[in-house]
Amino acid sequence: KNNPVLHNYKNSFLGFAAHLTKKEADDIARRPGVVSVFPDPVLQLHTTRSWDFLKYHSEVEIGSKHSAKYNTASSNAASDIIIGILDTGIWPESESFSDEGFGPIPSKWKGTCMKSDDFTTANCNRKLIGARYYAFGGGISSPRDRHGHGTHTASTAAGNIVHNASYYGLAIGTAKGGFPGSRIAAYRVCGPAGCKGSNILAAFDDAIEDGVDVLSLSLGSSSGYGPNFQRDPVAIGSFHAIEKGITVVCSAGNDGPRKGSVVNVAPWILTVAASSIDRDFQADITLGDKTVIKGGGINFGELQKSPAYRLLYGISAKGNSTYYGEIDARNCIPSALDPNKVKGNIILCENTRIMYTAKQKLAGVKRLGAAGMIFVSDNVRSVASSSGSFPMASVNQEDGEKIISYAKTESNPMATILPSVSVTQYKPAPPDVAAPGVAILAAWPDKDSVVKLAGKNPPHFYIISGTSMACPHVSGLAAMIKSQNPNWSPSAIRSAIMTTAIQTNNIKKPITTTTGSLATPYDYGAGEVTSSPLQPGLVYETETIDYLHFLCNIGYNLETIKIIASTVPTDFTCHANPEPNSISNMNYPSIAISKFDGKEVTISRTVTNVEDSDTVYTASVEAPNGLEVSVIPNKLEFKENENKLTYQVSFRSNGGLTDDVFGAITWSNDRYRVRSPFVVSS
Repeated sequence: KNNPVLHNYKNSFLGFAAHLTKKEADDIARRPGVVSVFPDPVLQLHTTRSWDFLKYHSEVEIGSKHSAKYNTASSNAASDIIIGILDTGIWPESESFSDEGFGPIPSKWKGTCMKSDDFTTANCNRKLIGARYYAFGGGISSPRDRHGHGTHTASTAAGNIVHNASYYGLAIGTAKGGFPGSRIAAYRVCGPAGCKGSNILAAFDDAIEDGVDVLSLSLGSSSGYGPNFQRDPVAIGSFHAIEKGITVVCSAGNDGPRKGSVVNVAPWILTVAASSIDRDFQADITLGDKTVIKGGGINFGELQKSPAYRLLYGISAKGNSTYYGEIDARNCIPSALDPNKVKGNIILCENTRIMYTAKQKLAGVKRLGAAGMIFVSDNVRSVASSSGSFPMASVNQEDGEKIISYAKTESNPMATILPSVSVTQYKPAPPDVAAPGVAILAAWPDKDSVVKLAGKNPPHFYIISGTSMACPHVSGLAAMIKSQNPNWSPSAIRSAIMTTAIQTNNIKKPITTTTGSLATPYDYGAGEVTSSPLQPGLVYETETIDYLHFLCNIGYNLETIKIIASTVPTDFTCHANPEPNSISNMNYPSIAISKFDGKEVTISRTVTNVEDSDTVYTASVEAPNGLEVSVIPNKLEFKENENKLTYQVSFRSNGGLTDDVFGAITWSNDRYRVRSPFVVSS
């Protein structure tokens, strides 16, 4: 190629992205001073009421005598904190990004507002202070968001207060971001084919130089890709960012809840999973025998209220193809169905074969002329999605069995599906994880024809789900903490969020998974985040040197570590024979012990007092049967000139453990409660 170099990284790390043959790449990799050459990966997106839910779901009362430092009114006021959003761009005309009430652009801002055919410098303002795009990834020619994802995440993190926001009347209320006072800088790194690693690294490089305080990334690899820190652009870029004091918040991916499905797991990243809030979108299904079943999902259908439509179980609509069997018809595989049987009827579909997604099955049934669709799936019922004006309702397996039984036993089964309604104060919530990510209403490009209903004006807000939506909730929270504690490090901010999280739902019962089983830290991490005010009392600070030792202890050599870190001290070396529990000794707000055989294991932690100068904290332990946990000392006495103290935790078990177990160490005084979860794995 005439010009193989696509981009030069020059601000936070030195390198370039280029089109190279395998031989050229190998030749460059052998040159002195070159620490890494790796293929450019393509990562994917991890696709109002949520903030009110967090406020009322918190264990710390807003307006209490101890919350003066964290005033909620000031959390909405304009500040100089800047959140950088790496995503699909932004729709600047949204009311969520108006600069009314904002002062001058912060003097620390060194970024730019890039121009394109559909985006001018006038599209930026004192709220949306910067917008960049990266054209060398393919399919990207503007900072403008034509997808919607970036606009949604930006407004969830930092959108202004917008009253009477809704999606065609659903979820109506006041929409606002986690920290409406934040400024926003948009970095468009994702195009139609995904999010190129070279774009992501370029955006990190620019954002660090631009002067952002928090970076929010609702994207990442699939769970099978890593962890592979030396080839992960998010891990590399975020390490450079935290070295400069920038908090990086990332989504945990949507491949769960199976084991090992979390992505963006580097310990310097604040990784966020998705939970539900106390809102459900219900679409009632009325059967011919007058039974009413509360289905879910978002539909604006216009079927009759009475059950005037034939209900066909998928197998009853099977076509004549010999290639597709009865199980394919029950699952509504489009080619397995007879169009003449489907047309004008409501089709009842199972989800035991997952080669086709619910969206693909919906499109197929709709294309065949069905009057409506009932979809039996626990997962689809728990995460509301929109079918637009087509009448569709999802039901869980238990309700699905009732409808299937009715359809099979009645000689002329009938049904109807009513339009969706929004039900709030839905209990219990959340079902399983760490920050609201299910059915989140936020700003949306008003030129998007995909979510527009026929005969209606385009919506300004839309409802979507995923860890993509959970991530910016925490990004906004991190920005709010930074605004009130400008000298706090990224690790202190992470610690404050983690140690104040809660493990109960909104009926004060333990958080459960979507299947109803008790959730564990594998599901929700430290717990469900709470909103302002955050009063951590103590924080666990993790230094850059701790991360370097972590990389050593998981098996990386010095040359590989230099790929990830921008500056490694000249005298730094990896220990030839590290201690067996050296990884567990990283000063992190949680504790993980692996390969535990019952023999005593002792780890240490250091906490920093960030509140009262003279105070005493006492330790309490939550431990499962069969595991003995000791904290030494069990009291920490902080004095005016001594704000850092260290303690040890010992784990032992007489009979060993047959499975992973969980518990927590909690430090408390008369004002604060600082909880650190632990997992012990055999």
